[in-house]
Amino acid sequence: MANTLKNEELIIFDGACGTTLQEMDIPATAWGNCEGCNEYLNISAPAIITKMHKAFIEAGAMVLESNTFGASRTVLAEYGLEDQMAEINIAAVENAKQAIAGQSGRYIAGSLGPTTKLVSLGHIEQDILAKDYLDQTTILLEAGVDAIIIETCQDLLQVKTAVIAVMDAMQTTGKELPIFVSVTIEQTGTMLVGSDIAAVCTALEPFPIFSLGLNCATGPTDMESHIRYLSHNWLKRISCIPNQGLPEVVDGKTVYQLSPKEYAVHMKTFVEEQGVSIVGGCCGTSPAHIKELVKMLQR
Repeated sequence: MANTLKNEELIIFDGACGTTLQEMDIPATAWGNCEGCNEYLNISAPAIITKMHKAFIEAGAMVLESNTFGASRTVLAEYGLEDQMAEINIAAVENAKQAIAGQSGRYIAGSLGPTTKLVSLGHIEQDILAKDYLDQTTILLEAGVDAIIIETCQDLLQVKTAVIAVMDAMQTTGKELPIFVSVTIEQTGTMLVGSDIAAVCTALEPFPIFSLGLNCATGPTDMESHIRYLSHNWLKRISCIPNQGLPEVVDGKTVYQLSPKEYAVHMKTFVEEQGVSIVGGCCGTSPAHIKELVKMLQR
């Protein structure tokens, strides 16, 4: 399936696991002593995760991201779950497989998050981070994902460490799949540790990644200049997976104000004018947003 994914002219990812789960009715018992660890739900409430994935598939998404954003050993250790790392990642892929069972043209991208520690700031040793990514990627590949997405990257050294670890895992397992890389550019115009999109392009140009793009932190409007830079300076695929605007607190609840129609119009412009061919949504992106996006891009 991975080779077929590479040949898709336009690739539509799903929406946000985290904010979608917040809207679902999840019993308190499902969290155990790990409240806030969405990845734990892969084994404690698999039906809920599959239901979430199905909602995005029914909306028209082509690619599901596995619920493994925070399923590295280092992050799971914060909940005392490090010994269940393999079980959680395998279950996440199985839950996604259940959601796309019997449907053609549907894929699973194994999600690798930035962890909770920045290597450039000395929060974690680079060799430990590399081992984390290597182990998690190996498990995801063997579980049967169709691609790997390294997402919400906030530290350029972390990105390079992850890409190399993913390539090593693919060589070891003999599974050569597309590698999507998605960095996070803050409202300041740079990644959290200060690198701009030009530095990102220069650093990643030598690597055989399938695509480069942006996700999280801002809505599509704040991504315009960075996407424009990529359209003129990045020769491979470009992805755009924004939040639904900036979060606001309304009646004590965090909400994202961008409507499905407004979001879809922005994304259509990126596709038509900036050469973006991989689209989806991050925080605040509901199945309704993806449904409108699919409708807007049908032609």
